[in-house]
Amino acid sequence: MTALPHASLPDEPEGPDRLVDPLVELSGARILDPAPLASSPARSLARLGAHPVGDGIDVVVSVGQVRAVDLVLLHGPREALREERIGLLRARHGLWHAHVPDVRPGQRYGFRVHGDWNPAAGAFHNPHKLLLDPYARGIDGEVELVPEVFGHRVQDVRATHHGVATMDTRDSAPYVAHGVVLDHEDAETTQARLDRRPRTPWAHTVVYEAHVRGLTLQRYDIPQQLRGTYAGLAHPAVIEHLVRLGVTTLELLPIHASFTEHAIAAQGRQNYWGYSTLGFFAPEPRYATAASRAAGPGAVEAEVKAMVDALHDAGIEVILDVVYNHTAEGGVDGPLLSLRGLDNTGYYLHDGGTPARYADVTGTGNSLDFRRQQVVKLTLDSLRHWVGEIGVDGFRFDLAVTLARRAGEFTPDHPFLVAMATDQVVGDVKLIAEPWDVGPSGWRTGQFPPPLHEWNDRFRDAARRFWLADARALAHGDQGAPHDLRDLATRLSGSADMFHHFDRGPTASVNYVTAHDGFTLADLVAYDHKHNEANGESNRDGSDNNLSWNHGVEGRIEAGAPGSDLLPIRRRSIRNLLATMIAAAGTPMITAGDEFGRTQQGNNNAYCQDSEISWVSWDLNTWREELLATSRYLLELRRANPALRPTRFAYGRPRSNDPFIDLAWFAEDGAPMEGHAWHNPYRRVLQMRRAGGAAIDPRAAIAHEIAGARDFLLVLNGALNEVDVTLAPARGRGWDLVWDSVWETPAELRDAAVAGALHPDAGEVVPVEPLSIRFYLSR
Repeated sequence: MTALPHASLPDEPEGPDRLVDPLVELSGARILDPAPLASSPARSLARLGAHPVGDGIDVVVSVGQVRAVDLVLLHGPREALREERIGLLRARHGLWHAHVPDVRPGQRYGFRVHGDWNPAAGAFHNPHKLLLDPYARGIDGEVELVPEVFGHRVQDVRATHHGVATMDTRDSAPYVAHGVVLDHEDAETTQARLDRRPRTPWAHTVVYEAHVRGLTLQRYDIPQQLRGTYAGLAHPAVIEHLVRLGVTTLELLPIHASFTEHAIAAQGRQNYWGYSTLGFFAPEPRYATAASRAAGPGAVEAEVKAMVDALHDAGIEVILDVVYNHTAEGGVDGPLLSLRGLDNTGYYLHDGGTPARYADVTGTGNSLDFRRQQVVKLTLDSLRHWVGEIGVDGFRFDLAVTLARRAGEFTPDHPFLVAMATDQVVGDVKLIAEPWDVGPSGWRTGQFPPPLHEWNDRFRDAARRFWLADARALAHGDQGAPHDLRDLATRLSGSADMFHHFDRGPTASVNYVTAHDGFTLADLVAYDHKHNEANGESNRDGSDNNLSWNHGVEGRIEAGAPGSDLLPIRRRSIRNLLATMIAAAGTPMITAGDEFGRTQQGNNNAYCQDSEISWVSWDLNTWREELLATSRYLLELRRANPALRPTRFAYGRPRSNDPFIDLAWFAEDGAPMEGHAWHNPYRRVLQMRRAGGAAIDPRAAIAHEIAGARDFLLVLNGALNEVDVTLAPARGRGWDLVWDSVWETPAELRDAAVAGALHPDAGEVVPVEPLSIRFYLSR
């Protein structure tokens, strides 16, 4: 793609020469003279935003080719706003700046830009619109969807396609979010926060994906005023649940300040998930307690910091799901809120055509252009802020391919990826890519360089296909053979076909079966089809490729009702999927509520559901309590046994620190899997044996850890009938059965012990029930 040139303008005057437009007189704005930056200009110009310095604030903003830029200080309520304007001084490379005395933390502000209005050339400079500082650390108020927030003339905000040629001259200030100046924490306090980071090794990491509001809103043992808030996440009841479950890393859906996209808001819906960023430095105020919101943006930020501190004290890391690929401004016919009005062609990706058009590779109306220095700088500065000021432990990058596109194509050595990897702050935390977008060649799983890890959708599909889609086809007698075992085995062993590049290791694969988008784990086994009617899109939204299985009856089945005989096999299928993820080499990720069978009533795209459809219900009946106990038990097995969490790819031969073959595969008769056996689509039984010592990297281990590591045997029966399995050879006499997915609860381990079934010898024949999975450890 060719970058669109900036709109041509007449020669710009030197210094703070400004335009006075009719809006100044209408608003009663007072014009103030600018002053040079209070601190070293060279240093201060590198720090964008509004920061307290000396007797006031230093302000720096990056703007496109314009004639003048005003800093606007806002006073009074929105219905009677008063303005003070300071004409900023122009420096180099599009930076405008000033020092403003007698301004203190808590001051609301924004920018007005004077330049060309020429949408055909990509210029959207409209001084009638108050623009949010992209670097604002605090945000006051919300954007209202009214005609005044658009830069062009709009009569009906419900229309999503309208011409942008005519500039709108109504003032947007009362209807948009305002930036707020915040003070900086002292260096000693910040360093103390950073020193408390748990720094959990990737080999021990278990990710738990959650929504701040949805996770805690229905938690009955949290005080009402804390539910659905940052403070609610920090409540001891929530932390205790995460610790007991075995979670090490809490991944939060976006908490950057957001605004629902015009096209969605015009239909009366909202972007509940928050994938529509308004400000990259400010936390979303809606997730703060009422007390913090009333106290102002500084208190909101303090509540976020307190949440991070509380989780760190419990040994839990905090990762943020971040959206740097697009913004809430949407397509060119969307509202004029920030970046579009500051420098449309400098921030957004264009196709190089005339008239100017966005190159939308995100499916959201706009995409940020990571060929531009100011986009890379904005993103890196935001990441450093959240690590260095707030203390978070990493990031999951939404639609990460967009962040590494150059001339339209993805490149793993993109300057932004290099900058992140080499940055002393950002490169020191956990980084996870969602390795796709909707642009050309947008699927790039396995192609990101270190230190990035990646969501592995191939693992998701292989697990679902084996346990659900193929089993459903066999049960229905569908024509066509199921898939063979090769892909499933590759995913269980760490997806080396995708992640061996750059010496990344199996932990680079973030293995998941469900995520925020798609069916929950309980819905995967209860619905063959999506049920998104509540979203208001006639069930057209959401994926149709769910690889799910309702086991014979669509939807929820009450105990004792017709079809209730299917409930045990549904529950077993949940356990099969959960166990497959925990046993696989890689980094497991659990979606909040899946550990105890949360349902979304068949909705697989609940992005707009701020309702019981999305909220996690903590009202646990017997089977959900039993599933929670199973989840805890399996994660404890993983934590205690290195063979369940290998740090190196296997070679199928002994390692120097362990003479046993590191990874071996066996058929149901106990014989090694040969080449032709892998290609048989009707083979549904597989044994995987992983050597405990070989799973440990000797460079990062001590001798007794390797010597004491137990070997692991995984037995899978994906057939619809019971199968007699000859257990694979063992290093010693035999194996200890430590878990069977047939068990409704780990307490059934005691029953199996009474029956004498827990300690079979190697080569012993054991009956394995249909559609079940077993864990064995060497004696």
